[in-house]
Amino acid sequence: MAHPIWIMTSAFDALSLDETIHKAQEIGVQGLDLCVFRGDGQRDDFVATHLDYENFGPEEAVRVIEKFNQAQLRLSIGAFENLIGGDPAHRIKNQNHLLALIRIAHLLGGDENDVKVGTFVGYNHELGNQEGGFEKNLLEYQKVFSPIIKYAEDLGVTVLYENCPMEGWRSEKFSGTYNNLTGVLAARKLMYELIPSPNHGEIYDPSHDVWQHTDPVEVIQHTDMSRLKRIHVKSTRNLPDPFWGNMYPTHAVNPELAKKAGIPQPSSSWDRHHYEATLPGFGLGDSMDWRAFVGKLKEKGFDGPFEIENEAVLSKQTGKMGAIVQGCKAAVQNLAPLLYELNDEGWQYPISDYFPLIDPSRKDLARVTMKDLA
Repeated sequence: MAHPIWIMTSAFDALSLDETIHKAQEIGVQGLDLCVFRGDGQRDDFVATHLDYENFGPEEAVRVIEKFNQAQLRLSIGAFENLIGGDPAHRIKNQNHLLALIRIAHLLGGDENDVKVGTFVGYNHELGNQEGGFEKNLLEYQKVFSPIIKYAEDLGVTVLYENCPMEGWRSEKFSGTYNNLTGVLAARKLMYELIPSPNHGEIYDPSHDVWQHTDPVEVIQHTDMSRLKRIHVKSTRNLPDPFWGNMYPTHAVNPELAKKAGIPQPSSSWDRHHYEATLPGFGLGDSMDWRAFVGKLKEKGFDGPFEIENEAVLSKQTGKMGAIVQGCKAAVQNLAPLLYELNDEGWQYPISDYFPLIDPSRKDLARVTMKDLA
């Protein structure tokens, strides 16, 4: 079967679900990864909420499945927050929200419909600042996520971790920018040893490794393919920096001193590493060989969707819907020759490979919290 191309709906935060589905059909993709962030969360960057998670039950699940089948689209859901560190009050809310999304995924058919739940793990810097802090974060992950993954497994749902280090989650005055445990392959492999369940895995975004000067092809070579369920389509143009180098982040110092010395300073907590977010095939070249990357995925037997996560400076960051749609269309056209067979219409996803979501007709189940799982 051919690889479908999906869109992560954070790019369409200003649109309703129906409007986003219409855009997906216009762009020519085969699915949506629905962002379902908490309405009272701390994040304000690339977030969206495209399902009413507070009032979601079996009837809503049936309506969503019918809506997506009518549009000939597949779906997953997710929200990406810090679940093991940060503000303690928000931490527990993030954990409980992930449990709510697992319940929603179950009502939508879970693994039977390939409805996965995307998340971050986050990082606990109180532990991380101690000797052995990385391993202490692994053990905190094991404590927090063991009951979460058991709950998902019992409901027939798979949880997926995305690998962004979330370099801007702390002030630019801190020296470190590693703020999400799953930001390196080594951590993800250790996590599966700590929680051996088959009901968790990965959404891999190659762009994060590119700006860390790590070859995504080599990452896939060493990835357990049974864990890899999604690929994020997002790219990076690395920018050389003669002042701070390309190994360490830009550090904030006294602005007057920096001005006298003639050195650049970070404009925000996200302006730490030296790259520009791009989409493959749209406006700028990038620092990644997509042909080699897709070739390695095919060689290793990857069979999941490619999801466009549009954060590109020339597309999503313009704030213009025309540019957002244009960037997504360009990414689809750029990937098409790598993913599809050539026919008289060009390189196109074969509609014969589409199959509708099943109606699981699941009974309702009460929402649970971390206290309930203790």
